[in-house]
Amino acid sequence: MGNVLIDVVLPLALAFIMFTLGLGLKIADFTRVFAMPKAFAVGVVNQMILLPIVGFVIAILLGMPPELAVGMMVLALSPGGVTTNVLAKIGKGNTALSISLTAVVTIISAVTLPIIIAFGVRYFMGSDTPQVNTLSLSITMFLMTVVPVVLGMGVTKIAPSFVTGGGLWLQRIAVVLFAVIVLAAIATNLDVLQDNIGTLGPATILLMVVMLAIGLATAKMMGLSVQNATTVAVETGVQNSTLGIAVAAILAGQILGGSEGFSTFALPSAMYGVLMYLGAVPFVMWRRTLH
Repeated sequence: MGNVLIDVVLPLALAFIMFTLGLGLKIADFTRVFAMPKAFAVGVVNQMILLPIVGFVIAILLGMPPELAVGMMVLALSPGGVTTNVLAKIGKGNTALSISLTAVVTIISAVTLPIIIAFGVRYFMGSDTPQVNTLSLSITMFLMTVVPVVLGMGVTKIAPSFVTGGGLWLQRIAVVLFAVIVLAAIATNLDVLQDNIGTLGPATILLMVVMLAIGLATAKMMGLSVQNATTVAVETGVQNSTLGIAVAAILAGQILGGSEGFSTFALPSAMYGVLMYLGAVPFVMWRRTLH
């Protein structure tokens, strides 16, 4: 049953979630970044450079066990998803900027995540650990994230009425799938979670709080508007935990020999998927009051 969940259900669920992200996306969402280069650059630098560094430092400072430390890096390397777009809208941020950042960074991450996570595995688990096949991981990520997004964009182009009529229901299904994936990852590793809850909970919350603060600080430093600052902070501080769980499963197959069920690598992303709303929702509700 574990192999079916990992090899079939998880990739398909992630692909479906990314497909719903692609619904409503247009080419303009990618070219729009040229109209607001400063805000876009701040968001990309925060996600691609500062976020992995912060995740790495937290894993070291809290003395996380090797597999959980790698899982923490996977989480930190996972770009925002549909959730960030919703949160940006609730917080009265620049939703268009949020969509553009999510779309572009998702594509870039298919290349950068495998390279950086290979370093994380080597650092935390030692040189004797089997090497990460970065090319295979990159191709798999591309198939599970970029391709579904492009297909969603294609549906939007060909049948915009379908997106208007059925898009909301598809998004609701995506939310249910997200919850199922998170709960399955936690249930499979319940013993490990109980042994490490004192470290894992604070680590994931700390990652979000620090990155939300960094997002706001860098936005203010660059003179961004309140609206754009809200979006940059959300995109910086909220990660796609479903993608993190999927990447963790692929890593387990490569370096642990394809263990049954969800590996320990997935626990930080699963824990984050549960706890992120405790920090993200109050944050965007506060940002709403600034408009």
